[in-house]
Amino acid sequence: MKVLVVGGGGREHALAWKLSRSKKVKKLYAAPGNPGIAQIGTCVDILATDIQGLARFAESKKIDLTVVGPEVPLALGIVDEFERRGLKIFGPNQKASRIESDKAFAREFMYRFGLPAPKFQIYTSASSALKYLKTVNKFPVVVKAAGLAAGKGVSVVASRKEYEKKVDEILVQHRFGEAGKTIVVEEFLTGQEASIFVLTDGINMVYLPSSQDHKKLNDRNRGPNTGGMGAYAPYPTNKRVTNIIEEVIMQPTVLSLRDQGIDYRGVLYAGIIITSLGPKILEFNCRFGDPEAQVILPILEGDIIEPLMAVTERKLADVKIKTKNHWSICVVLASGGYPYEYRIGEEITFKSSLSKKTLIFHAGTKMEDSKLVSASGRVMNVVTTHENLKVAKHRVYEEIKKIHFKGMYYRKDIGNSGMKKMKRKRRR
Repeated sequence: MKVLVVGGGGREHALAWKLSRSKKVKKLYAAPGNPGIAQIGTCVDILATDIQGLARFAESKKIDLTVVGPEVPLALGIVDEFERRGLKIFGPNQKASRIESDKAFAREFMYRFGLPAPKFQIYTSASSALKYLKTVNKFPVVVKAAGLAAGKGVSVVASRKEYEKKVDEILVQHRFGEAGKTIVVEEFLTGQEASIFVLTDGINMVYLPSSQDHKKLNDRNRGPNTGGMGAYAPYPTNKRVTNIIEEVIMQPTVLSLRDQGIDYRGVLYAGIIITSLGPKILEFNCRFGDPEAQVILPILEGDIIEPLMAVTERKLADVKIKTKNHWSICVVLASGGYPYEYRIGEEITFKSSLSKKTLIFHAGTKMEDSKLVSASGRVMNVVTTHENLKVAKHRVYEEIKKIHFKGMYYRKDIGNSGMKKMKRKRRR
């Protein structure tokens, strides 16, 4: 088979790595790819948003399956265009991808079908959004740009003054452009967050390992939101919570999408918060998480091509996925200053050889004068796996000590919440 991966970040490197291990994959391409992917496949100079260019390339190379990593090409209709040309592609179509690309649509969908979620209001003007202050009884509240904002359109505001500033920033100053033409204001919920993933062909579902992302920049979940500073998998939930997530959230969501005439095929990713009143939906996403894919894919057994093809061919009922009895942990190495202003072009060096068991997924790198340099805010993902989460965490931070670039920053507490949950389980 010839396979094309669309995208060039850490998630796409992880997908390319997993696909490259398939005996069925004879040729692997990535567009645009990155220096890490270039070591296992052929990178093509086509942007992930160039839908027509990607389709022409897939036709010219007779690509058997295209796997889409980022949400933007899905929202732009890459699946619709590929299927119009008779090309097989993994991911939801444009209509289905609204579950992520339009948060207002997603919240109204959840409300219509009685899915557990925070209370919310939708506004399209600053004047109407400010009227919300007459009804709110307490802060904080959550303010979201309804469109795609690269993971940076969500803010927790702690006061009326902060709320007014955020409304002005999004709806008046248009900081997020088209993505901020509408805002969603939600009640603030507390609890542990988990990322839940299923593959679905529109009817059947197969669960992937759960995960926990670490969105905040700094240790102890402090600082601004980022695209994700690390993750671990699986996320340890008890049987009662797992049953609620499966029977009250995931299964009804897939069935409700179908009832709405939405042909949802691909990954359905639910961001869940486990509150004192049970699990609630923070958001839906229409693709693999980043950095969650980097921890989920290494602990999946077997050939990833089979379930991906089964989704595109509506044959997921015939597929079973097995997971290794391992923990997986990923730490993101970021540029100093991220997620605000940061330097790029810093040379990346390795002080000593990494363990053969360590996985490095390039997130934002490029080759410059034969040197590997930083090219974005999130630069690299370091991943280790082990039967014991504590050992996996120790190893990942030992491996990070071998990597250097000027201004390199990373969180030191990835996986801590998982170890605390495991300790509580042992006490019981």
